[in-house]
Amino acid sequence: MIMKKGYFGEFGGCFVPELLMPPLNEVERAMQDILPTEAFQKELSDLLNSYAGRPTPVTFCPTLSRELGFALWLKREDLLHTGAHKINNALGQGLLAKYMGKTCLIAETGAGQHGVATAAAAARLGLACRIFMGAEDVERQATNVARMRLMRAEVVAVESGSRTLKDAINETLRYWISHQSDCHYCFGTAAGPHPFPTLVKEFQRVISKESKEQMLAATGKLPDAIVACVGGGSNAIGAFAEYLDEPSVRLVGVEAAGTGEPGCFNSAPLNLGSPGVLHGSYSMLLQNLDGQIEPSHSISAGLDYPGVGPEHSYLQKSGRVSYGLVRDSNVVAAFLRLSASEGILPALESSHALAWVFDHAEAFAQGSTVLVNLSGRGDKDLGIIQKVLNEG
Repeated sequence: MIMKKGYFGEFGGCFVPELLMPPLNEVERAMQDILPTEAFQKELSDLLNSYAGRPTPVTFCPTLSRELGFALWLKREDLLHTGAHKINNALGQGLLAKYMGKTCLIAETGAGQHGVATAAAAARLGLACRIFMGAEDVERQATNVARMRLMRAEVVAVESGSRTLKDAINETLRYWISHQSDCHYCFGTAAGPHPFPTLVKEFQRVISKESKEQMLAATGKLPDAIVACVGGGSNAIGAFAEYLDEPSVRLVGVEAAGTGEPGCFNSAPLNLGSPGVLHGSYSMLLQNLDGQIEPSHSISAGLDYPGVGPEHSYLQKSGRVSYGLVRDSNVVAAFLRLSASEGILPALESSHALAWVFDHAEAFAQGSTVLVNLSGRGDKDLGIIQKVLNEG
């Protein structure tokens, strides 16, 4: 699939200031020389199993399956330590940083889940930790900020720009330039400059590796479709990775349409954007006619990003994966429906995938099997849900 180093078709690359090339080259060498070793893989496997809580189960949803007319299953990344799939990548990169001789992890975060996961990984591995978070996200995800600080992480509120994930990434990259000797940038999603899209995919691949074996054991066949939400794209690329060469399995990524009202912001670069360069890679992004980045919006902070990982742009253009849109109101409805029907509170990010399935139930044949990647749990979003209910 990768036609040349760091590229997925025409998308990808490494468009960064010269000062960032040394640490990126160092990460690439570590990915090639350290990651495949037996010692590293054994230690990472032990961490994922005994600390993070892998393997995560697949859960059949009996009530919703009866209502929908097909078998709905969930891949339960919400059951992991720290509450989301982000811990897979944070432990992987944290351990890699330790093998590289680094003493500090730095990271960006939107919803706070990657920040919490990085803080936990740093604490577990004996590393210092500094998390950059948009000031708006600090306010709407106060619980996750408190969790990070309890784990000794320093949380830096970024006041520039839109005060969200895009600006947090900018600030983290600036900090890394002047602290590359002792810091590793634990990039949280499958975007950014090479080698991060490939590295993050490698650490999130465990999601689809497990689900493939689990669904075969539980149902005797592969799922007919897999659906996952897409912001930067780490949980989706992890959920899709082992199925990309299985043409019988339909793959659907779901972006955030925001309120869906004319003139309002969204977080849907694959559906509503155009190609350009953001945070070091050439991919689809939200920009105006002058090439300036447009503000993004999603009810879920983790999807509030104007770009997307380059492999998703390639998968869309190649036709292997289709990408849908879901409005905020449908996301809230999906959150409430799963909670009431199955006793599982999904993160608002994951609720986008659920909402797309509920909204397109007629697209699935009676008796088919649909697997939704439940990328995180919804405890962090209860304040937002309650506010919406109160206003409604």
